[in-house]
Amino acid sequence: MRDRKAAEAFGGFGEKLATLLLVLKGYRIVARQYRSPVGEIDIIARRGRVLMFIEVKARKTAAAAEAAITTRQRTRIERAASAFIQNRPDLAHLDMRFDAFLIIRGHWPIHIVDAWRPGY
Repeated sequence: MRDRKAAEAFGGFGEKLATLLLVLKGYRIVARQYRSPVGEIDIIARRGRVLMFIEVKARKTAAAAEAAITTRQRTRIERAASAFIQNRPDLAHLDMRFDAFLIIRGHWPIHIVDAWRPGY
């Protein structure tokens, strides 16, 4: 139980850190912890004509963080992105991109731009 709480706290820290770094890079945060019946998205951000759906993974190693973004999870995020766009048709004209942030203890966060494409 204690390990789970620590992992959740580290994950929450990772999301806050990713949000801060995105803002410093000039992104505008549109939503955080977006939930729909079909899935959830950690961060939704916009810069210019691009709307990014961002998954944040906090793990002990970069390989473990990257491996935690499974095909099943990517599909759920893609479905949640579609649900978000249905609720926000004002953003439907933007280009969509799926990014990832890997948060590893003791290391600078890794922002993977265009981490995957829907259907792959």
